[in-house]
Parts: sequence; C-alpha cells; structure tokens
Amino acid sequence: MDKYRGKELFIGSVTDPYNPQEETYLRTQTLLKELQGSGVKLTIQTKSDLVLRDIDLIKTFPDARVGFSINTLDDDFKNDMDQAVSIERRLTAMKQLHDAGIRTTCFIAPIFPGITDVEAIIDRVKDQCNLIWLENLNLRGSYKTDILGYIREKHPQLVPLYEEIYLRSNRLYWEVLNSTLHSYATEHKLDYVRNDDSMTRPFDAPPVVVNFFYHEEIKKSAKKGVK
Repeated sequence: MDKYRGKELFIGSVTDPYNPQEETYLRTQTLLKELQGSGVKLTIQTKSDLVLRDIDLIKTFPDARVGFSINTLDDDFKNDMDQAVSIERRLTAMKQLHDAGIRTTCFIAPIFPGITDVEAIIDRVKDQCNLIWLENLNLRGSYKTDILGYIREKHPQLVPLYEEIYLRSNRLYWEVLNSTLHSYATEHKLDYVRNDDSMTRPFDAPPVVVNFFYHEEIKKSAKKGVK
C-alpha cells in the first residue's frame, strides 16, 4: 500500500461515486476501506448526500476533501440538468462534512450564462467550504446542440447571448463575469486565484475562489511554463 503514499486520488471525475447503485453495492465504500492507511491524498466529487454514510471512514484519510457540484440554487433548473438529490440536501451534506473537520469544495460548474448566479452560490457556501471552484460552460459536439436546443425551449430570452458566445466565440460575457467576481471576492476578503492552494491553508481560513475558465487553455499554458 505504500506505493500510494502521497499520491492524489480523485474519485468521481466521470461517474458519481455515490450514485443510487452505491447504496446497494457499496463499491465506493469498499474501495475506501481498502485504501485506509495507504497515505493517499483523497478527493471525492459527488452530487449526493449518500457520502455522509461514509463520513467516519473519510475522516481516517488525513488529506481528504469532498466536493459537491452546485451550479444553481434553483431546483427546477437542477432537475432539467440531472436527477441527483436536491440542492438543499447537497448544501446540508457539505455543512455536515465541514463541521466534522473534512475539507469541502463547492464546484460551481458548469456556469450557465444568464442562469447560474455565482455570487448567490458563493454567499450560500462560503462559511462551509474551503475551496470554491469556478468553471465556465464549454459546448462541444452533440452536447452543444442539446444545450442550445434547451435554451431555445426553456430560456428563449437568452438565445442571443448563447449564440454570441457559442456560435460567434465572443468571450466578453466571461471577461465581464471574471471582473465582477474578482471585485466580489475582494469585497468579501476572499482570494481569487488561478491555482488551488486551499489544502495548505488553515482549515478555518476563508475559502479560496479558483477561476478555471477556459481550463484547456490553462492546462496548455501550464505545460509551456506560462503563468
């Protein structure tokens, strides 16, 4: 097991590790039990409060962090996007984990232009998480067609905005949002950065806000050594 010591393990980047099947088959719980004492740096990403079942188990990992995907406070919009548990249940689970001494993340992604109220979400979570991660909505392939169709059907007033962003590649919306959020973070004494250093900060410190807009470009720049 020493081969895992100090390495980072991210559970939930593709499939939610606490989907409904986990309640029956316990695959995530079994994996966590196998990794106990390994020294791995554990991050779990989920949309489910089922993670609370394993709170005592997660606490045995010294560098554990649990993130919740929350890109809206409106359950009607949430239900259009996924069938996971309600936003309120996610927020309650986040608070319980944080109160138990486990570092938590609010993953505000993807940010839907004109729909996701980023400031309202930060206001709601800033006292119960250590990291707030921001990522813009990227549309590719059939997903682009599906989402633009959804906007035309459910939010027709936003069609011009989405066409400007996703058909004409205009970044003005994201540039303005970045500036607005930077000002908001400054006003509320939150660090607004590109790189996550929240694990090195005191647990009770205010959360770090990480802007990961256009993340593919950020990754390419990092590989080239560009800051």
